[in-house]
Amino acid sequence: MTTNEKVKGPASYFPSIEKQYGKPVEHWFKVLDAISDRKHMEQVAVLKSEHKMGHGHANALVAYHKAKRGS
Repeated sequence: MTTNEKVKGPASYFPSIEKQYGKPVEHWFKVLDAISDRKHMEQVAVLKSEHKMGHGHANALVAYHKAKRGS
């Protein structure tokens, strides 16, 4: 990727997520690893209810995590 190429998709939320919640995205991927047996929206619900994350941020993390894991 060149320096002037804009990040697209779920990863485009990562800087905002890290800034707003004070933890690197790797932290959230570990949280998702622990509940990887759950469906997409169930994982989103956990991030929202237990970690007070907004829907868009939670959905972006889950979508990216599931795509990288191939599930």
